[in-house]
Amino acid sequence: MLTRRTLLSRPTLVAACAAAGSLASAGYATAFEPHRVQVTHYRLCPPRWPAGLTLRIAVLTDFHAHPRCMGEDAIADVVARTNALAPDVTVLLGDYGSQSRGAVPFETVADLLRGLRAPKGVYAIQGNHDWGDDRAALRRGHGPTRAEQALRAAGITFLENVGVRLDVPDPLWLVGLESEATPGRALDPVRLDRQRAGMLAQALRDVPAEGAAILLAHEPDLFATGLDPRIALTLSGHTHGGQVRIFGWSPWIPSRYGLRYAYGHMVEAGRDLIVSAGLGSHFVAGRPLRLGIPPEIVVVDLGAFPEGDAKPAALARGRGGPA
Repeated sequence: MLTRRTLLSRPTLVAACAAAGSLASAGYATAFEPHRVQVTHYRLCPPRWPAGLTLRIAVLTDFHAHPRCMGEDAIADVVARTNALAPDVTVLLGDYGSQSRGAVPFETVADLLRGLRAPKGVYAIQGNHDWGDDRAALRRGHGPTRAEQALRAAGITFLENVGVRLDVPDPLWLVGLESEATPGRALDPVRLDRQRAGMLAQALRDVPAEGAAILLAHEPDLFATGLDPRIALTLSGHTHGGQVRIFGWSPWIPSRYGLRYAYGHMVEAGRDLIVSAGLGSHFVAGRPLRLGIPPEIVVVDLGAFPEGDAKPAALARGRGGPA
């Protein structure tokens, strides 16, 4: 039987990579899986979650919109499917455009996302590629980027180093943090984490000691630094789950921590992080590539749901996973 332990032995790993390469060459990883958008459900009740409060959050991230992968029709379908899930809040975690020639313009993406519906609001943050793909903003050394301008023009609330109180009975905030790629950020990882922690503290300034906040951070690495205890849940993207994932292993993750924050629901020191695999794909040899980690819409149900509720009942406090 092929297990993760045997897979990680070198001969088996080589064989697995060869098999993956065969699948890719056959077209599965470029022609099928990048377009097979799944819905992934998580349900949890974090330690600081307000008693009696239930909330459904839809998470969309890493569109990398391009006609060959997450084109206009695909985005429209994602919008319709997300609305059908009846989220209370929908959050967009960045990287709206593609780095490949012929990308769907930011303005078109934002206009399609205008169709998202959530009674407690639709909120967006910026990803690293929203800076990297905007040469004019990079030359200026500051925003707003085209992505930010387009999202604001579409009526979507844009959060960058700020928090907003959600329209719920309990003291609950949504906080958006800027990307690590924002101009002026330190290149040294220690200084970068210190800078972002300071910005997060500023964004939390209106959250009382007894309050709780949900943090939107495109890159998940800040989670390793030990976040403010008022943060009940962190939502991130950026990694694409590795884009190639074989029994939990990926050859490359855009994170200082490798596989630690590659994908899924993680709990460290009683704190919860969910990392989405995203919707779009980076291109390899001019074609989108995914294998073992299909694109996804993420739905997070928070709180202890009563018996018979249409939303899933929460798992044990501080734990959760795909429903």
